[in-house]
Amino acid sequence: MQEISTGTLPVSERTAPTPTPTPEAPYQLTPTELARVLPQLERRRWSERVPALYPLAVRYHRARRRVEWIRSDTAYARDRRGVDLPVRVKRHKSLLLRQLGETEMWMQHNKVTNLELACAQVDGVLIKPGETFSFNKLVGNATRRKGYKKGMRLSNGQARPGIGGGICQLANLLHWMVLHSPLTVTQRSTHSFDPFPDNGRVLPWGVGCSIVYNYVDLQFRNDTDQTFQLRVGVGERYLEGEILAEEPTSSSYRVFARGERFLRAGTEYFRRNEIWRTVIDRRTGSPLEDQLIRENVALVKYLPTGVDVIDIDTSVQRFPPAA
Repeated sequence: MQEISTGTLPVSERTAPTPTPTPEAPYQLTPTELARVLPQLERRRWSERVPALYPLAVRYHRARRRVEWIRSDTAYARDRRGVDLPVRVKRHKSLLLRQLGETEMWMQHNKVTNLELACAQVDGVLIKPGETFSFNKLVGNATRRKGYKKGMRLSNGQARPGIGGGICQLANLLHWMVLHSPLTVTQRSTHSFDPFPDNGRVLPWGVGCSIVYNYVDLQFRNDTDQTFQLRVGVGERYLEGEILAEEPTSSSYRVFARGERFLRAGTEYFRRNEIWRTVIDRRTGSPLEDQLIRENVALVKYLPTGVDVIDIDTSVQRFPPAA
């Protein structure tokens, strides 16, 4: 994805020095790393051990989310406006066609069609004070009947063709822009695995989103006293987006990664980092605070090359205590 605004550091400058484990001081997994690494090594997910259970798990989660929607009193954003609000908060664009590993390019081209359909459901939506944006609520289920095609979907640990594949790129763009705004992210899930090596990456790894209708969602809430507007669309080469507002915001934001490292446990590789945000006073340019957005840990589906890898011994480390 290509960042077109100023103020962010190159990816190479966003990483912290990797600690060097020694026999006296081996690498200690964080609670988040423990919660991701050990279950993967022990294959605790039944949907992976018994693939036939995966569709049943999806139906269960979808039914549970429908019940939550019925019972919820959340005010979801629905209204649209064709005329732009006057103030631009953030603009961003991401390349539409990229060669990802051995992925066949026909899926990339189908993804463009899917993004056009999804953007049509989001473009122009207003997020009024107190309202929540829900990607799944607005875009809905990406089905063949609606015109969606087979694109690349990351599902249950695999990258494979699927109807509606690629619309998570729109969620990625929205999330990145929201991180540069006063809007509050309330739901966001990342992929549990890293499918491809970095290939011309500009943004930090780990700021993307996973979308599965209807229970894996991107949601963000407007806790301010002014209305925001989303404009998104598919250009010739880029997926393009803007967040607009009624008035200038008091803060700007810089989003970056720290603590990037690769871990090896037996024959499995994992990638981790932390996503941080610096809040900056727009009037003076002074930083106000640093906020930890998320610690990412994901199973790596490729052989990491050209990077340092830390070997970890999970036999002497335990799960963190239950919250």
